[in-house]
Amino acid sequence: MFSCRILLVFLLLCILGIDVASTTSAKIGKGYSLISIENAPNGGLVGLLQVKQKNNIYGSDIPLLQLYVKHETGTRLRVHITDAKKQRWEVPYNLLPREKPPALKKISGRSLKDSYTPKAKEYAGSELIFTYTTDPFTFSVKRKSNGQTLFDSRSEESDPYSDLVFKDQYLEISTKLPKDASLYGLGENTQPHGIKLYPNDPYTLYTTDISAINLNADLYGSHPVYMDLRNVNGEASAHAVLLLNSNGMDVFYRGNSLTYKVIGGVFDFSFFSGPTPLSVVDQYTAFIGRPAAMPYWAFGFHQCRWGYHNLSVVEEVVESYKKAKIPLDVIWNDDDHMDGHKDFTLNPTNYPRPKLLAFLDKIHARGMKYIVIIDPGIGVNKSYGVYQRGLANDVFIKYGGKPFLAQVWPGALNFPDYLNPKTVEWWGDEIRRFHELVPVDGLWIDMNEASNFCNGLCTLPEGRICPNGTGPGWICCLDCKNVTATKWDDPPYKINASGIQAPIGYKTIATSAYHYNGVLEYDAHSIYGFSQSVATHKALQGLQGKRPFILSRSTFVGSGHYAAHWTGDNKGTWDDLKYSISTMLNFGIFGIPMVGSDICGFYPAPTEELCNRWIELGAFYPFSRDHANFYSPRQELYQWKTVAISARNALGMRYKLLPYLYTLNYEAHTTGAPIARPLFFTFTNETRCYGLSTQFLLGSSLMVSPVLNKGKREVKVLFPPGSWYNVFDMTQVIVSKESHFLTLDAPLHVINVHLYQNAIIPMQRGGLISKEARMTPFTLIVTFPLGATSGEAKGNLFLDEDELPEMKLGSGYSTYVDFYATVSKGMVKVWSDVKENKFALDKGWIIEKVTVLGLKGIGGAFQINIDGNPVDDISKVEFSTTDHKNPDKLEEGRNKMKSVIVDVKGLELPVGKKFAISWEMGIKA
Repeated sequence: MFSCRILLVFLLLCILGIDVASTTSAKIGKGYSLISIENAPNGGLVGLLQVKQKNNIYGSDIPLLQLYVKHETGTRLRVHITDAKKQRWEVPYNLLPREKPPALKKISGRSLKDSYTPKAKEYAGSELIFTYTTDPFTFSVKRKSNGQTLFDSRSEESDPYSDLVFKDQYLEISTKLPKDASLYGLGENTQPHGIKLYPNDPYTLYTTDISAINLNADLYGSHPVYMDLRNVNGEASAHAVLLLNSNGMDVFYRGNSLTYKVIGGVFDFSFFSGPTPLSVVDQYTAFIGRPAAMPYWAFGFHQCRWGYHNLSVVEEVVESYKKAKIPLDVIWNDDDHMDGHKDFTLNPTNYPRPKLLAFLDKIHARGMKYIVIIDPGIGVNKSYGVYQRGLANDVFIKYGGKPFLAQVWPGALNFPDYLNPKTVEWWGDEIRRFHELVPVDGLWIDMNEASNFCNGLCTLPEGRICPNGTGPGWICCLDCKNVTATKWDDPPYKINASGIQAPIGYKTIATSAYHYNGVLEYDAHSIYGFSQSVATHKALQGLQGKRPFILSRSTFVGSGHYAAHWTGDNKGTWDDLKYSISTMLNFGIFGIPMVGSDICGFYPAPTEELCNRWIELGAFYPFSRDHANFYSPRQELYQWKTVAISARNALGMRYKLLPYLYTLNYEAHTTGAPIARPLFFTFTNETRCYGLSTQFLLGSSLMVSPVLNKGKREVKVLFPPGSWYNVFDMTQVIVSKESHFLTLDAPLHVINVHLYQNAIIPMQRGGLISKEARMTPFTLIVTFPLGATSGEAKGNLFLDEDELPEMKLGSGYSTYVDFYATVSKGMVKVWSDVKENKFALDKGWIIEKVTVLGLKGIGGAFQINIDGNPVDDISKVEFSTTDHKNPDKLEEGRNKMKSVIVDVKGLELPVGKKFAISWEMGIKA
């Protein structure tokens, strides 16, 4: 929701002209020496590091460190460095399950005297090699297959960074990088230069409620992971590096090096060997948690607005979408439904419960869903049951022995502490109570960075009404004083918080406040939204026995296992339209594939042309939702006739592609594969794809190329080598011999979406609601290289009872189908292999049509087999051909020999049975 800091931070950035990333400081200390090393009890190595030369820059050095190194899997190496004598803060192991390093040993002066200095050695796994030097201690990680160095912590005299630094509130380590490496990740931020990390741009990680319009600033999530893609002599390889640390940090990327400067915690690195981008994300999500399974309806279109003042407005919106014949699956309420902005309440006047329940009965019968917002802060109110039960259960974050007082939309409030098991139980009970009041279908958790409209330690004077209803709700009306007396509120090293080196407690919970078991907000700040997602997921799963849907603004490593994400408060501008692609693609790498931006912009009013182009793009976000600000004019897609046309076109295609998107959801859930991906995920050796941030793939084969500039009626599109078929008009094909750009027509209502060769994608007839669209017959689209006389194509389809908690085979409520096609020796064959067929058979799904693209022609000898048995009566089956067309602007890849689309209609192939159809290709003259 709207933050008062949106413009403030932006203006301060401009006024102050701060460029923290370009500044360098003198080197700190001389690093550490490795004084002992041995085999760890649970495998791996454990060693002892001793500081070489103490100094007091940013505090005292920790004199002895424990080093732990282990190949935890064949493709994952862990390097863990912490204080050897004292337990330090780490991301809780119960929140992000993983193997624990060996317990700290008691170290005496005698044991140090008896220690020895080992010679430089290496520790090899199946894919990665860990090597180290002893004085100073440095380490490197190499790829075993080719010896390529992936991480190298050496600091030479000419380098602008230090050796290993480890203090209580300042940790520093660096790696050398080849200049031609392409890096991605380190978010959440809005990257004006595109998806690739840009040398000397600031990368600060600290969850913060500032609008996404602020460029190169720490936003709502913290993801200290990057993917490194390198191309040596035309052969690409990728790996990833995760620093699992929730403390605030600056990461300085200089092009040939990368430096972490962290204000607490430990160094807990994991290196993922890849070597492909897909395998990197597979390995990463296997460690942090696979992306959450989403219900089918979540891939439909969503409509929301802050400012649906009463239920009749919501009813009017739903009916207007239906009347305009624009698909809509989910209607949302921001906080308009609440009584005084309080969580788990209803406004008795504007959203009376009997009328709301009747409305929900109506839309649920239609197949639609309803989602509402809840913020973490609980209003301080003696008559508010949620607050009173929270007090009784002692669930709130504390300061000085009392619940920490803050202000958000309800006014004065306290923040639940989701690290406390009692809080998780209480939160689940409040969600249960609310669901009994209103049977919502999902929850939207917002403001969970956590956001606070005030600063410091606050009180609410007796008798003061706060807020008083006369001004904006985000103006602080508590009595507050800054808290800077402790080292936790004013650490010695200042990260570039909010893009302006703001105090780390600015507009959030005071960092000297504490959680369960004395955990400091200083350490746990950036996992607040993550811990709320975990608690909310547990509550919904236990409550409904259904697959939860949660949308969270704040995220951390592992959040994708529980929640989807939207990119926060964006602006209705052409720049924000463009930025949305890079942010979306980054979150796929972060393991949060269900992601999208507010279509048409959160504020202010978008232009009609911009909204046309935004719904054309937004229809292909994994999470597709129109959302607007309280103070913006209405921007539902039916508000403009031209936008309604674009919406029907683009969302119409989305709803035909729902089985494909849902299958990608299954792939994401089982392998981590992003739903929306950069082109280099498929075309990894094509270096022109490495920085491409204006196009993307859905899955491995469907390329989306939107118009991103005002007044344009054409779009410049990069086509990697191969045949590309326009999914809106499959007669149109682009044949590219090598990666190159082409300029394509893109009238106002047109978005270019192309399907690559060698693919099979399942489509259905579409509809206005996913529940109806899902039960229509299937069409298989099969693509061969244009004019191919030999070739193979593959695809798949996952179907299940989509509201069951688990998304898997073997439940009796799911079916998985592999599709294959070949053209060889003048014959075309398309067939399937089915696993767990009962569910699809019970649903009665059929394939009514097979469309094969790129063939030379069609002959005869048509045959159908179902479950190995020939089908004799094929009288209803019809063949037809249509010539392919090459756009006039195509300069290469012209094929004088005609190629055709072959449509095989009138089929009644049960999806749940193995089938095979074949025919002679023939030649089209």
